[in-house]
Amino acid sequence: MEQAWLWFGVAGLTVVLELASGTFYLLMVALGMTAGGIAAVLRIDWPLQLVIAAVVAGVAVWFLRRSRFGRRRIKVDATADPNTNLDIGQQLHIETWQADGRARAMYRGAEWDVELMPGEAADAGWFVIREVRGSRLFVAHVTV
Repeated sequence: MEQAWLWFGVAGLTVVLELASGTFYLLMVALGMTAGGIAAVLRIDWPLQLVIAAVVAGVAVWFLRRSRFGRRRIKVDATADPNTNLDIGQQLHIETWQADGRARAMYRGAEWDVELMPGEAADAGWFVIREVRGSRLFVAHVTV
């Protein structure tokens, strides 16, 4: 019975560590330790308790990896994501363009290099920022 308290105590500690880590993997390991504790309560031998705990934890982690919580997130292109870069979607006025579709424009109190998005005309006027790559703004005409 002492082994059962050891299993349940370590499982509880693992749950506390899980709360600090923010993933579900330690919770699955704690589930395996709880299974080891249940095996100890049923008076199963120590080596078999270890095997039961390992198998239950392994299967739980395997199921977690295949669930929607274990899937890897798709990486977002930060150059064009308005949730990552707050400059995207902002407007700026451009007076003159160079022949190669580039310009310099004041934006947020500094001069920036500006390039047109593909298919855009190099006319003076208001533009919206579509991408930011380094210190270069890629813009398109403002559509009404």
